[in-house]
Amino acid sequence: MPTGIFLDYVDPWVNWAWLSTHIALITDALQQHLLLTAIAVAGGLALSLPMGIAAHRWPSLRNPILAVFGVVYTIPSLALFALLVPYTGLGIVTAEVGLIGYTILILVRNLLIGLESVPPEVLDAADGMGYRPTARLLRVELPLALPAIFAGVRIATVTTIGLVTITALIGLGGLGQLIDKGLIENFHTPLVVGTVLSIALALVADLALIGAQRIAIPWSRDTTG
Repeated sequence: MPTGIFLDYVDPWVNWAWLSTHIALITDALQQHLLLTAIAVAGGLALSLPMGIAAHRWPSLRNPILAVFGVVYTIPSLALFALLVPYTGLGIVTAEVGLIGYTILILVRNLLIGLESVPPEVLDAADGMGYRPTARLLRVELPLALPAIFAGVRIATVTTIGLVTITALIGLGGLGQLIDKGLIENFHTPLVVGTVLSIALALVADLALIGAQRIAIPWSRDTTG
């Protein structure tokens, strides 16, 4: 029997014929990846803002909040999704509960850093001008904390883009579905496309957030990359 008969075909890193006929599949995966990421970061921000403000106002809450979500952050993503599936099923709820849980520690910690970095003399000046605590928070503290908040959002966004690929194991995953397909079928093209687009998406999202930060808070241009 001739040797090497099964080695005659070499799978290229990118099969352009397959790629050209699966544009819709790739586009759908990219859109799902964006949607899962946006929901996770927006949900994490919505939850972390009140928790971070409460932890700043009442320091006794700081360590419990950071400890709880620190534990969540250390749970491997596969294990966390496996723990959630019996209660929330296979679907977007399970994916988003896990993804949001991972963003909260990052966002709360950066919010606290931002609020605690407001100079005491600025707070004294705001009190001297008659600002009540809520008005001082909204008009003085949070605006000055925005650079740290943006930094947290950037980290959370890039981290979430990577974690979304893991949700392919529960039927979602966006670009992770392409990576999973490539691994299961030992087919390079979807694996390469999913990986490259995930990296590109993270870079574009980070650059977009840097641009948004420079527009929203121009005074931070000299202190952030």
